[in-house]
Amino acid sequence: MSDASDEALMTRYGQGDAEAFSELYERYRGPLYRYFLRQLGDAVQANDLYQGCWEKVIGARARFREKTPFRAWLFRIAHNHLVDYFRSHRGVQELPETLEDMAGSGPETQLEDEQRQARFRRALLALPEEQRDALLLQLEAGLSLEHIAQVTGVGRETVKSRLRYGTRKLKQELGP
Repeated sequence: MSDASDEALMTRYGQGDAEAFSELYERYRGPLYRYFLRQLGDAVQANDLYQGCWEKVIGARARFREKTPFRAWLFRIAHNHLVDYFRSHRGVQELPETLEDMAGSGPETQLEDEQRQARFRRALLALPEEQRDALLLQLEAGLSLEHIAQVTGVGRETVKSRLRYGTRKLKQELGP
């Protein structure tokens, strides 16, 4: 990987450099996929949204401006894509029955990890959408308060409140 900034890579990609896109894809594939997975709790649907988000990035490449922070721009696209998905799929979301990436060495450890992750996922999905989104934009995307505010279209103080209340609810649900 090069030392080029995300913004420089996106600008190069907008000018036709496919290798620059490959590097951006490698840098952001994990955080972007986890953002969708933790929002939905469904690996298949998360993958569909993930791929759709990259398609939107490809389609919008000519409109990107290097002065725009790429991470915030990418997650704004992801956020809007997710909002569109939720609008078109109103209803209850189901939790997956199994976890793909179970860590640990033995069955007991795997069971404990599975239970802990399922409990966290249920607690996360139980949060109001605005709080869950703000938390995941901070945890998975690593966005600052200002960038989360830009992505979600609310003020910085609103983001702080959503993070504070969301964190408090998670702590209450998950206990000590």
